[in-house]
Amino acid sequence: MENTEKKKYKTVVVSDIHLGSRYSKVHEVSDFIESVDCERLILNGDTIDGWQLQQNDYEFWGADQARFFRLVLKKIEKYNTDVFFLRGNHDDFLDKILPMAMGKLNILKDMILESGGLKFFVTHGDVFDNVTSHMKWVAKLGSVMYNVLLIFNALYNRLRALFGKPYYSFSQAIKNKVKKAVANASDFDQMLTDMARAKGCQGVICGHIHRPEDRMINGVRYLNSGDWVETLSALVEDHEGNWSVVYYQ
Repeated sequence: MENTEKKKYKTVVVSDIHLGSRYSKVHEVSDFIESVDCERLILNGDTIDGWQLQQNDYEFWGADQARFFRLVLKKIEKYNTDVFFLRGNHDDFLDKILPMAMGKLNILKDMILESGGLKFFVTHGDVFDNVTSHMKWVAKLGSVMYNVLLIFNALYNRLRALFGKPYYSFSQAIKNKVKKAVANASDFDQMLTDMARAKGCQGVICGHIHRPEDRMINGVRYLNSGDWVETLSALVEDHEGNWSVVYYQ
């Protein structure tokens, strides 16, 4: 793909790709990364699903996942892109090496991003989720059950297709309800915006709950990049400092 055909952004944020899990949309996210030019690329947590890799003995890790990382490295080498690889709960193995910088590749827990004259606190968000922070076994059980839901979802939609009905993701609908309940119970978004304010920021950029959003919470802008298992969404910043949620087409 020629550079002139690519969409140009100042910043692109993707999270919750879950590379190494069965239902990670690795082809789609790789195509998306290849289709954009950006000064900064932020991989905001759960890029690699270490939990699933252990369970499936690397069954879903191969050439497609390698292609993704080649594309990321190409951004650095050919387009001089700054890449920030942030730690999530599924790739918490990064804790052993944080923080680390190798040229334009930075591996971090979180960061402060300046955009349009404002400051944004950028974090995966799992540390503000009481379930993943204090009851990791429950979170891991939830991860297993979600994969079971995705299997049933695939079978269910095959039947719908036979009857000429459109695709419907009941797994996403159920996960959204569960994640919303958990987020509400732990005041996830409120704690994130409070932390952003405490850090002197006017916005927060996160992932974790697989629900893309762009809204104001008590005067702080809350941006969530969604995921690359079902919503296939990202956050982008143009060169005027305007942020928006985009979806893979």
